[in-house]
Amino acid sequence: MSTYKQIEETTAFLKSKGFTNPDVGIVLGTGLGAMVEVLNVEQEIAYDEIPHFPVATVEFHKGKLLIGTIRQKRVIMMQGRFHFYEGYSMQQIVFPIRVLKMLGIKELLISNAAGGLNLDFQKGDLMLIDDHINLLPDNPLRGANIDALGERFPDMSAPYTRSLNAQLKASANKLGITLREGVYVSVMGPNLETRAEYRWLRSMGADAVGMSTVPEVIAANHMSLPVAAISVLTDECDPDNLVKVDIADIIAVAGKAEKVLVKLLVAYLQ
Repeated sequence: MSTYKQIEETTAFLKSKGFTNPDVGIVLGTGLGAMVEVLNVEQEIAYDEIPHFPVATVEFHKGKLLIGTIRQKRVIMMQGRFHFYEGYSMQQIVFPIRVLKMLGIKELLISNAAGGLNLDFQKGDLMLIDDHINLLPDNPLRGANIDALGERFPDMSAPYTRSLNAQLKASANKLGITLREGVYVSVMGPNLETRAEYRWLRSMGADAVGMSTVPEVIAANHMSLPVAAISVLTDECDPDNLVKVDIADIIAVAGKAEKVLVKLLVAYLQ
């Protein structure tokens, strides 16, 4: 069965379960699940019950799709995403994003946990992604183009929609939230980087490093879907003063910072 036929079948299934007329799609990153608490949930379904959906394997990812309202906006929320290091293909990683577009979302908001490369940023800061560097070893658009979704060679001169970024910055200013802005670099993982690799990534112009987001953003651009992304900086990647990082510490920092992130996204969705 073709990928597009699978997308159609999954979309029809979800519509039959009440996933209809959404305004916004939100992807929740590692340790960033509290956004669900402000969602007035109408329906939820586990990924393993959705036809053709991958199943989340990372223990910090719940693996649920939810729909409900936040203020006046109808929101579909992915509680758990998929990573290349888990063994998924790029097609599997972006499959849910394509389904969200087919369900009718008008914009996509992505969150992730990332390491801070810019030494002017601090652990626990939020960083609005302005641009990215893709160091993943594959691309979700490789292979035959799905013409029904988008053109063969999508432009990536502004992968993060400027109008959405401007609105997020305005919401942050209104709330008095410090919102950094910078370049995100996506690597394969799952290991964290060496001192030499951090120096290399910084020399490329990256402000934060992570293992997700870029495939989803590429897929969104392919479908002309407006997208914005925010990183929670969970550790400081200073190669000259590098401290061994424990994943539990990363999750703890993300848990504290996500309270601020939730306030920001709720204000944005008004």
